[in-house]
Amino acid sequence: MASKKEQRSEETKRLIISAAEKLFAEKGYEAVTIREIAKEAGCSHTTIYIYFQDKEALLHALSMPRLLQLNAALNTLAADAFLSADEKLRRLNEQLIRFCLDNRSMYALFFEAKPAPVDEPESDLEVNRLRNQMFNIVVQLLKTNLNLSDGDKLLSCSRIYFFMLRGIIGTYTHSEQSVESIMGRLSPTFNDAFEALLFGFGKQINDLRDES
Repeated sequence: MASKKEQRSEETKRLIISAAEKLFAEKGYEAVTIREIAKEAGCSHTTIYIYFQDKEALLHALSMPRLLQLNAALNTLAADAFLSADEKLRRLNEQLIRFCLDNRSMYALFFEAKPAPVDEPESDLEVNRLRNQMFNIVVQLLKTNLNLSDGDKLLSCSRIYFFMLRGIIGTYTHSEQSVESIMGRLSPTFNDAFEALLFGFGKQINDLRDES
């Protein structure tokens, strides 16, 4: 059984994380200072450094657990031998959109705070390495779907595909509608949008192959 000191320590840590989550959601990661987090949590700024090395450590504490769950789900989907490439992409779209709308107050923190280029093989930040792993799942599914080899064209298509996902998510980040309402009304539209995008990719790739 935890001692009273250990319980107080865990409660202080919980309050710090809760304060950081609230302020990051309201003001954005870059705009928030450690002193502001300390004030919101009801402790001194030096207390925060007992538990977290810096603001980036708070970013990881808030982001990594949920992003690791998402990454695991996407990897399981990508490895499913019973699904076609088309079906995997459709389900990936739905999972990502649902996840981001379920966590819409933290969407910017999860995917935009301290970003690194998606084609950067390694990053100093663990959260960026995880983000890039998830982007690579999109790359590999598109590689199979479009019958492309590794290279600039595959990377370009993957970026455009990711832009589409981010655009859909960003449209509803500040919406007060429930996830179920959004997905219930608009899933067919989202599917049509991605089908049109894949059709366009396929035509462009075939045209390039005909020219070569």
